[in-house]
Order: sequence, then C-alpha cells, then structure tokens
Amino acid sequence: MSGEVLINLTPMETRVAVVENGVLQEAFIERSGRRGIVGNIYRGKVVRVLPGMQAAFVDIGLERAAFIHAQEVMPAHTPHDEQLSIRELLSEGQPLVVQVTKDPIGTKGARLTTHLSVPSRYLVYMPDSPHTGVSQRIESDVERERLKEMTERCLTELDPDAPGGFILRTAAEGISEAELKQDMHFLLRLWRKVSERRLTAAVPSVIYDDLPLFMRTLRDVMRDEIERVRIDSRENYLRLKEFSSEFMPDMEGRIEYYPGERPIFDLFSVEDELHKAMGRKVQLKSGGYLVIDQTEAMTTIDVNTGGFVGHRNLEETIFKTNLEAATAIARQLRLRNLGGIIIIDFIDMEEAEHQRQVLRVLEKSLERDHAKNKMTGVTELGLVQLTRKRTRESLEQVLCEACPTCQGRGTLKTPETVCYEIFREIMREERAYSPDTYMVLASQNVVDRLLDEESASVADLESFIGKTIRFQVEAHYTQEQYDIVLM
Repeated sequence: MSGEVLINLTPMETRVAVVENGVLQEAFIERSGRRGIVGNIYRGKVVRVLPGMQAAFVDIGLERAAFIHAQEVMPAHTPHDEQLSIRELLSEGQPLVVQVTKDPIGTKGARLTTHLSVPSRYLVYMPDSPHTGVSQRIESDVERERLKEMTERCLTELDPDAPGGFILRTAAEGISEAELKQDMHFLLRLWRKVSERRLTAAVPSVIYDDLPLFMRTLRDVMRDEIERVRIDSRENYLRLKEFSSEFMPDMEGRIEYYPGERPIFDLFSVEDELHKAMGRKVQLKSGGYLVIDQTEAMTTIDVNTGGFVGHRNLEETIFKTNLEAATAIARQLRLRNLGGIIIIDFIDMEEAEHQRQVLRVLEKSLERDHAKNKMTGVTELGLVQLTRKRTRESLEQVLCEACPTCQGRGTLKTPETVCYEIFREIMREERAYSPDTYMVLASQNVVDRLLDEESASVADLESFIGKTIRFQVEAHYTQEQYDIVLM
C-alpha cells in the first residue's frame, strides 16, 4: 500500500488529506479562529461541583466551562472499592491543572483529565503514572519486550529520578536505541518546562499548547507506507523540514514543497471527495449505496443494493454489496471522523458464513483506523453496532451548520400544510379581533397554492367570516414562514 499526505495552508485554515492508493482516507481541518485544543494543558479553576453526576465544571478560559469526571481526578489505578466522591476530591474555587481529552462539540464543553501526558513521535510521557506500556498494535512479544527493556535503559541513562512512565506508540516498532533516547530526552526537557509553568501560571491560562496541525500530522499520521508529504506553503515547508530534522530525521527526505499551479487538493480529487463527504448518500462502485445519518445520540448507516442486480442470485448480490459496503463504511468513518455509537444495517443475509465474512472484512478494514474502535457484533435485530472514540468534531460539524430554513430537520412543511395553518390562524384572529380585512404575507409557493388549488377553500372561508382575504408574496420568506396582517 502506498500513501501520501497533502497539506494545504492558508492564513485562515490548515487542511490535511491522507491519501492511500490514490483514494482519500482521512481529512483534518483546523481553522485559525477555532484551533483544536485536545492535548493542551491548562491551569484552571473549579467553578461548580456536581455530586449527583460525580463531576465538576472547570473554567479554563474558554467560552463554555469544561467538564471533568471524578474518575479523571483520582490517582490512576485506584482500586474500585476506594473510589472517592467528587466532593472529597474537588471544591469550588480550587485551582486545578488539567488536560483536554475531547474538544468542545456542539453545546458540550471540553472534556478534561488530571492524568497528564505529553506525546512525541515514538513515546507518550505520563509524569503521574509509574508504568511502561507498549501499544497493542505492536503484536510481536519479542519486539514488545525489546522496547520495554530499551526504554528502562534509556531512562536510567538520562534521568533515573524522573517521575512517571512511558507508553511506546505504534511508530516505535523497530526503532533504534539512539532514536528512542532522543525522543525521551525531548519529552523530559519539555516536561520540565511545563512543570515550571504549572506552578507560576495565572488562572485560567494555557501552560502547554500542542503543535499546530501540520506538525502534529507528521508526528501522529506518518507511517512506513506514507511515501511523501507535500505542502503548498514555502514558509511552513521550511518549518516542517526543521521540525523533522530535529525530531524525525528518517522522515525528512519524504517532505516536499508543492509549487504547482493546480491547487494541491485537486490532486487525487481530494476537493471533490470532501464535497461528497457532506452528503447522506455514498455511491458504491457496484451500483449499491450507503445512507449515513449523523444524529446527537448516534450515527446510523443503511446499506442498499440500489441498481446492482448481480449475475447469479439474490443472496449472491446481497453478499457482494455488503462486502463492498463494509470496506466503504470503514473509510467513511475515518473520512467523516464519525464517533460515538455507530449502528450499521447491512442487507439481510440468509447464510451464516456470508454474515461472518462481512463482519471479518469490516473488522479488518477498521484495523487501519487510528481512532480506538470496538465492534460488539450483531444484535437480535440483525444490526451491527460498534463504537469509535470521539476526540474532535466530525467533518460535518466543522464545515456545516444547521439549515436555518428547516432548523436541521432535513424536511419542510408542504405548501398545503402551511395553507391550512394560515386558515386556522385566520379563524383564531377573527374570534379575537374581528378586523375589516386580512392580508396574508407568505412565500411564492404558498401564495400560488392559495390562489390556485386552495382558491375554493379561500372563497369558503371569506364567505364564512364575511371578510376579504388578500395575499402578498414576500420573496425573502421561507416556505414555512407567513404573517397575517389585520387591516
């Protein structure tokens, strides 16, 4: 598998696209006015303690207070029978050093923890947890043991008195001791600076700000199969080269400046794919399609055969559509950054072996996802349910807002429905005020219907109340808007 990372930088926003085998797999967008804050460390103040929820709100200087649960305040690895209440852990007005684990999403504030950590290319340093662990994605027991021993050896040489422990990231597989030591030295030096600031910083304030998106991409996304990184900003290309030279020298040769006249996101049709990711419907190559609905509670994905009729029988057609859908769904989850509960309604399959194969393909496709996910199998209703960790807003939440016309419902009242609402409102006004004449202001579609299909009903209503009803088109009114003026 071959891959590329495309970075589009402007003063207003940074956009990153991860392309594998010529197909867009992931997109990250960061606006200069709305930078993601996951990983940032703040010195905040507890503003409200909620004993009923075992949680508290903390002011870290954002528009909305952030939220922290009691479990995120207690020391790591506290036995379950020794859990303390939030009242014993925190009090209102208390200063607190916290780290953001989830960006503010919608109306919800950021999620926090007091279990601090700072990441680098190969390691995550956890100053409050004396534990050395290895990413579960490194499957070789021999390699896992080698990395653990190497980490302990490097720590003894650099700073045996340093508090805490390390987690070795997936990217650490196969690295040399010199590379690991360099990474560890960087993290220990960084933590000393953070420790100094956490004692003197004002409340509320930032004491550690994570790297900008284009640098985080190099740290978090780069893998062996990524052949090159193209960036269209000369100034930030030099910054990226400098960063890579210091912390990721093996990646420096893969970074390229893109001076082309074509916008960088026109390569591999990235711009078109981003546009398609805004839609509910995803076409499959076979002719089938997915329907993706993102709600507050969960995301639902429905699989349909569409125009795919197959060549043999119905069961074979359904099986092939579901197999293609399983791969497409895993890609859409990454591309749209869908998190939380996800329910998938595959087309019903009669053969148990077909069901197992579809689930295996879905599971295999999800293995490439950097976000933590868990599939819980098939429910009694034949639905596949899984969870995917949500740490930042989805692509739709970043790029879109609720439609002001339908208020996010996705549907509008028909002109017929609005006409009958107008008739009821006129009757209500007649009983209350009994004016001489009525003037109805409404959209073109509604007025057209009142003067055409509903003209007989209008005549009956005028006869019943003994008043004249006049109509006026308001071009800026939406289909559901209307006003009744008493004259």
